[in-house]
Formats: sequence, structure tokens, C-alpha cells
Amino acid sequence: MDMVVILCLAVVVLVPGIFWVWHVSERMKSQVQPGLLGRGSRTLLVIAHPDDEAMFFAPTLLGLARLRHHVFLLCFSAGNYYNQGEIRKKELLRSCDVLGIPPSNVMIIDNRDFPDDPHVQWDTKHVASVLLRHIEVNDINLVVTFDAGGVSGHSNHVALYAAVRTLHSEKKLPEGCTVLTLQSVSVLRKYLSLLDLPCSLLHARDVLFVLTSKEVAQAKRAMSCHRSQLLWFRRLYVLFSRYMRINSLHFL
Repeated sequence: MDMVVILCLAVVVLVPGIFWVWHVSERMKSQVQPGLLGRGSRTLLVIAHPDDEAMFFAPTLLGLARLRHHVFLLCFSAGNYYNQGEIRKKELLRSCDVLGIPPSNVMIIDNRDFPDDPHVQWDTKHVASVLLRHIEVNDINLVVTFDAGGVSGHSNHVALYAAVRTLHSEKKLPEGCTVLTLQSVSVLRKYLSLLDLPCSLLHARDVLFVLTSKEVAQAKRAMSCHRSQLLWFRRLYVLFSRYMRINSLHFL
């Protein structure tokens, strides 16, 4: 009984504090992020598989929509690991529609050189070459992708970071084109959902996006488009992952 009382008191004390921090972060977003990112930029989100955009980057995409960014998406595979590539392509287009990216701005690469396989290392120079061509053709001035941890550690995610890091370090990106990478966090923080917000603010990177309750519902609708992937553990992910609500990013 004493433990129940203690837990109830903890909830009463912590929950108002968390919502106060959320309110403060909302005010910070509107003041700081436009200055960092600029309004109306041409932004390219680079992902490895259909569903990455909803599972990991929904807060970024919806945050960029607030800033009136013109967003393009480049997906380096059709997600054909279980021979569902054609289904997953359609699911990606539906998800992008929910997140405000028109089909004309979505490019899906279905190529043997970039298989959906955690055991295959994509060639960094090849990925970088394809990525650079896409940046130049679409006059991109902001690239968003994974960091060195790839959020989940998936080798295909990490390959995208390696490629964009190479372009950046070798100064091959067009003048004025910057790169944002999505911060990977510990497993504990990954599944704290909104409870990770205080930690995200304390360890704030260059850009922080936090979704409103309405936007969280929109992110969940985008993820629900990926029906072929909604196994029981991914449904739990949608409920508990911070990446469905919070994105912290770092400039290269």
C-alpha cells in the first residue's frame, strides 16, 4: 500500500513538471528553430527503408512543415527483405502523403546495389554518388539523415551517414547545403516516450522538434500506413518510442 501511495505522489509531482517543460519547449521551438533552419528551405530526407520516415523522422518532417520547408524524400531501398518491396513502396507513398510530402517529391531506389539487408554493407562511394546527384538535381540546401548510430544500429542506416559524412568532409556538397543528423540515444531513453523530454532538453543538440498531441496523432496515422510492418512489437514501438514524439538533431 505504501508503495502505491509513493507511486501516486510521484505521478502527481512529475506529470505537471513534464507538461510545463513541454510548454516551454514549444515556445523555444518557435523562437529558435526558424533562425537555425530558415523558412522555405529545400530539404531532402534520406532514409534506407520504407517506414523510416514515420518510425524515426516524423517529428522532423512535421516540424519542417511548420517552417514551410519544401521537403523531398530519397529512400535507398524498397524494403524487400521479406519480398514485400512492391507493397512497401505503396505504403511509403501513403505515409508521405499523411506527412505532407507529395508523390512527385519521393524517390525510391530499387536496386541490387542497395539491398534491404542488415548483413550487407552498402558501398559508401556509390551511396554518396547517388545522393550527391539527387541533391544537385533538386537544388537541395538541407539534408537530413541518420547519425553514426543509425538510431537502431542497422547497417543500412549507418551507410547513409557514412556517405553524407564523406560528401561533407570532402567538401563535395553544393555551397550553402548543410546536413542535419538524427541523434541516436540509449535503449532506455528510446522507449521513454514523452518522459524523455527533460533529458532531451538537458542534452539539447542543435535542433529539437517536439510534436503536439495533434501532430503525434498525425505521426501515428503515417505509421499505420505501413500495415505490412505493424507486427506486435512495432505497435509497442509506436506507443512508447520517443522518436514518434521527439527528434533531436545535430549539424555536421
